[in-house]
Amino acid sequence: MGFHQGIVALFGLITIAMAGPASMARGTTAQSLAIGRVYINANTARENTIAAFDRYADGTLTPLPGSPFAAGGAGTGETIGSQDALRVTSDGHFLLAVAAGSNEISVLRIADDGALTPVSGSPFPSGGFLPVSIALHDNLVYVANRGNGTSGSNYTGFTIDADGKLHALDDSTVPLSATANPGAVFFNATGSNLVGTQVGPDDGPSFIDSFAVGHDGMLIPAPGSPFPAQAIGPFSGAFRPNDSEQLYVVNAHAGPNDGSTSAYAVDSDGSLRAIGASPYPNRQTAPCWMDITPDGRYLFTINTPVSSVSRYEILADGSLDLLGSTTFNDPTGLRPIDAHFDPAGEHLYVIGADAGVVSILTVDGGNLTELPTSPVALPEGTTPFGIAVT
Repeated sequence: MGFHQGIVALFGLITIAMAGPASMARGTTAQSLAIGRVYINANTARENTIAAFDRYADGTLTPLPGSPFAAGGAGTGETIGSQDALRVTSDGHFLLAVAAGSNEISVLRIADDGALTPVSGSPFPSGGFLPVSIALHDNLVYVANRGNGTSGSNYTGFTIDADGKLHALDDSTVPLSATANPGAVFFNATGSNLVGTQVGPDDGPSFIDSFAVGHDGMLIPAPGSPFPAQAIGPFSGAFRPNDSEQLYVVNAHAGPNDGSTSAYAVDSDGSLRAIGASPYPNRQTAPCWMDITPDGRYLFTINTPVSSVSRYEILADGSLDLLGSTTFNDPTGLRPIDAHFDPAGEHLYVIGADAGVVSILTVDGGNLTELPTSPVALPEGTTPFGIAVT
């Protein structure tokens, strides 16, 4: 081979070597841009499954290879009204999912690529009938069991170990009435308080359970708990992320155009006091789900029957200022339910239960704009409830 031919050949090899990674980069651009995942409890009849998506910086989603993943346990095959049927541990290693049809909690290990695998021993008994909501703080877990209409309605505690196994917490069960109809159970940011909502019958009465959490994980009822709800149907709620002493609960059952959000100050013993003119109306129907931006500045409620999202600003004293409501791109037959922000608070993901989709809304302060590519279809046969965003 002559000198010039050798140079050309060497240049060609260098070009190929340089182009190879670039070509590979172009081929894997979508994967490399994935900044998180979205998981949805599919609640499929017989064996339950979890639908999983890669999440990108612009908010868009693509199905994760292998999705939906077998979760273990059974779903009911019917959408259930509750908040937080999925939870991710703070270290991002495990996903907890209610298996409502078999009265169990599934724990799945999250791989680096987002794939899910049940941990050894999963699913675990929920400690009651029809588990619907999971509260999680560090290694402490509480489950709200709705019951079978006569028994098994309660809050039950567990610990989760480094391998993802759940261990029942002795003497932790707090029994509820057969008509309590719990909708949610959740901790504040420090884990020092836990709140559960008793939605109750459609015409009431409704209550809010509030507890201080002992060092041993036991729940200590606040003086006066359970507290009568400010309006019928306290469906779901959350503590303000940047203030563990401020609590918000949406009230769903007061009637058409009479939805509201309650704001409470929470004492260290769990006692509740109304903030300002609470409850704060949103002039919409049946706000059933809600979430608060991670910076604690804005609160959004999902108004299920009318397919809209109400937008509140949270003021410094914890009171609420209604900014307005945003309707989904295609509200017909949507039935929006559980919703969560991404950790940066840039996008809100909302399950459309009847349409079998996930809607994606961009957050700009107190404003919402649905992406033109929204909604994204869920796997066939999904009867979703519960969403987690990483």
